[in-house]
Amino acid sequence: MIDARQAKYEWGQKVQALEDLFNDGSFPDTEDGALLVGIGEYGEIVNVGMHVDANLPVYLVEFPRGRVVGCLEEEIALASP
Repeated sequence: MIDARQAKYEWGQKVQALEDLFNDGSFPDTEDGALLVGIGEYGEIVNVGMHVDANLPVYLVEFPRGRVVGCLEEEIALASP
């Protein structure tokens, strides 16, 4: 069994995308492979969950245009003040 990784970020924190984020098929009404969020875009964490199988934190981040995207820690970083 893999030990669960503790969440690095919290609800309400401002973050920035570290890479382009594409639709993996889980974003409704959007073509698979479509760009959802561009590198450098800012968003706010609106929920923190856990990927059950991998025991990894998953962050729901609200980006501009009302896009709420599930992100892994490697895909985001705290926004600079």
